[in-house]
Amino acid sequence: MKVTVERSQLLKALGHVHRVVERRNTIPILSNVLMSAGVTGLRLKATDLDIEVVESVQADVAMAGATTVPAVVIYDIVRKLPEGGQIALETTGETGQMTVRSGRSRFTLQTLPETDFPDITAGEMPHVFTLPAADFKRLIDKTQFAVSTEETRYYLNGIYFHTLDVEGRTVLRAVATDGHRLARVETPAPGGASGMPGVIVPRKAVTEIQKLLEGGEESVEVHLSASKIRVAVGDVVLTSKLIDGTFPDYGRVIPSGNDKRLTVNRAEFATSVDRVSTISSERGRAVKLSMADGRMTLAVTNPDSGSATEEIEVDFDASTLDIGFNARYLLDIMAQLDSDTALFKLADPGSPTIIQDREGASALYVLMPMRV
Repeated sequence: MKVTVERSQLLKALGHVHRVVERRNTIPILSNVLMSAGVTGLRLKATDLDIEVVESVQADVAMAGATTVPAVVIYDIVRKLPEGGQIALETTGETGQMTVRSGRSRFTLQTLPETDFPDITAGEMPHVFTLPAADFKRLIDKTQFAVSTEETRYYLNGIYFHTLDVEGRTVLRAVATDGHRLARVETPAPGGASGMPGVIVPRKAVTEIQKLLEGGEESVEVHLSASKIRVAVGDVVLTSKLIDGTFPDYGRVIPSGNDKRLTVNRAEFATSVDRVSTISSERGRAVKLSMADGRMTLAVTNPDSGSATEEIEVDFDASTLDIGFNARYLLDIMAQLDSDTALFKLADPGSPTIIQDREGASALYVLMPMRV
């Protein structure tokens, strides 16, 4: 194999593919990136057996061929080479090594045969649709924070994507929950998405897709089966296994009888929560909200360090109510809202609360209260 490629293009591609490689591997080939040179240029592939990322790069191919080299090592080499340079990659059959040259720099890397490199992309993916990258990114950005990290409930370790009919229109909905809070966001379903199976995309794949969507591409192509998802963004194709489990009936968690409405200035409320929670212990982080006469008093008490209170003006349509929430969870949700105000739909101190930008907004959040 003998290839010359621009440093910036190779660095961008390696930046995408090397992230899926686990730092510690019991299988040596999984620490490597597969580099294949052919008539279409240079193709890079990396996998951890659950996720596979493939990217194609324009290159001047003098001799076709393929090999695998340590992913993190070659990424670090390319990253540290001077900007604007050309990089020559060459392998010879006798040594089983790859030579990397750029300017006055020369590196020799150990390789492993490409025939040992695994392939997880086999299988049909019958459901295919294209949607704006901004819409897909919004679904992920506004739900990812609520994904559970608790391995025992593995079916909550991802975002649940599915389609359904809402008031005569089909929507693509993303849901995530960790048992303490729930995020539900929807967008009009693209053509081809109707009839897709409900799928749980694992946390690591969600993170990688999110980073790919930051590249400024206009659209993203999604291929789905009952067990895998493939996402094509520009020149990058990510394939991931799905979580093999049943997502809970989240509709039962969303309360329908919350009749007390509280409207607050989102930024003012968030900064007040942040200030008073400075005094709280990391374990509890509970902030008490007391509503009465158009005012809210935020209070935190920590037996070890003291207490804090702050008062803000609010619009509350009931007489009085005291309720407690985890301060970090409140701030997470406030960060997802787009409008200047936040609407809370409350019932009583022991029942879950709905939080939205406004009535009927496409993003809805449910937060469980805490005892205070």
